[in-house]
Amino acid sequence: MNTTDTLTQELLAHLKGARDIAAAAEDAGRDFSEAERGELQQKLDAARDLRKQLDERKGDDQLRSAIADLGDGIELNGPRQKTAPSAINPITKASLGADFTTSAAYQALLDAAPGRQFGEKSRIQSQAVGYKSLVTGTADDSAGALIQNDWRGLQTGLELFQRPLTLREVVTAGTTSSDTVEYARVVSTTNAATPVPEATATAGTSGTKPESGFTTTRVTTPVRTLAHWMPITKRALSDAAQVRTLIDAFLMYGLEEELEDQMVAGDGTGENFTGLRNTSGIQIQAYDGTESDLNLLRTLRKARTLVRIIGRAVPTAYLLNPVDMERVDLTVDGTGRFYLGGPRAANQITPLWSLPVIESEAIPAGTGYVGDWSKAVLWDREQASLTVTDSHADFFIRNLVAILAEMRAAFGIIQPSAFVQIALEPAAP
Repeated sequence: MNTTDTLTQELLAHLKGARDIAAAAEDAGRDFSEAERGELQQKLDAARDLRKQLDERKGDDQLRSAIADLGDGIELNGPRQKTAPSAINPITKASLGADFTTSAAYQALLDAAPGRQFGEKSRIQSQAVGYKSLVTGTADDSAGALIQNDWRGLQTGLELFQRPLTLREVVTAGTTSSDTVEYARVVSTTNAATPVPEATATAGTSGTKPESGFTTTRVTTPVRTLAHWMPITKRALSDAAQVRTLIDAFLMYGLEEELEDQMVAGDGTGENFTGLRNTSGIQIQAYDGTESDLNLLRTLRKARTLVRIIGRAVPTAYLLNPVDMERVDLTVDGTGRFYLGGPRAANQITPLWSLPVIESEAIPAGTGYVGDWSKAVLWDREQASLTVTDSHADFFIRNLVAILAEMRAAFGIIQPSAFVQIALEPAAP
């Protein structure tokens, strides 16, 4: 029994002794005797002393744990690499990998295995939990030496291929329980409002009010499935930390990256979304003048005006490729001063013509967008879910498991005129 347990047991014994003395006096309907008062005082003093020791012991344990956490991953060859961004469960506020490895489905998988370890004869099939490289292990108890070496290398490798994903944060989030989403899109309006005099006769057109209206078209947007999977050995599956890393740093990230690509560039064919670039009715802003940094800024500003006066909407953000945003940031005046603040403003959010900029590699360099992003809607049919099984191909006889991540969603632009596609380079002669 460790020191903390010993202190706890002694504390409980003294408290129980004090309660017994108090209960005996209460049952007899009398006050404490002098001997009882002395004994009670001794037990209470001892309990206070033990409680102090216990608190100090727990404080030491917390300090040791903090030291271990702070030093986790530090080796002689340098600090651990920064981990890749993780998807977050909006309900539990935990990463989806952590959410999965603490879920009832994952725990049920472990409980079904002898000693909570997946051996060669284990059958594996999980329930879906909502919100191609092969991983192997060499030891039965913790997925072997791979847990540290591959986990570290995996993080470093994936960072080189992952990008910040921000578009989903600005579009309107919706939900649907159907496989298709139908909505009315306004394509034109007629505003005939005008001052009208009082009628002077009961016949004819005297006092007649003009008619206004708008034309709509029905748009049907199908729900699409985004999915991918990866293999893992049963030994590696037994280690929650390894599984959590793979889910957060690879599977969930992959879904979100493809989702952003589809919202911007989906061509509407096959199982692709109809993304912003391929939605009819988007306004066009040509490059204003010859190629120069100042004309680039002029073009971006004119596009913003189109959203207001033609689209009848209030623009909320620009969408630019990081290469084009670099051109904007490096634009200088006649004396060499940066228009947008220069390197000293690098840690600040620098608006472009009073609007924030969404940087995304989903859009090719040379083209940008500005618009009211509340008019772009992403409908979730099924939020990202995870399923684990060995019932794939010959995985059962090879002691392999497939981890499948998938989501179902639909995307649509409910008012195309609220967006402008911007040419950021002059047209080819």
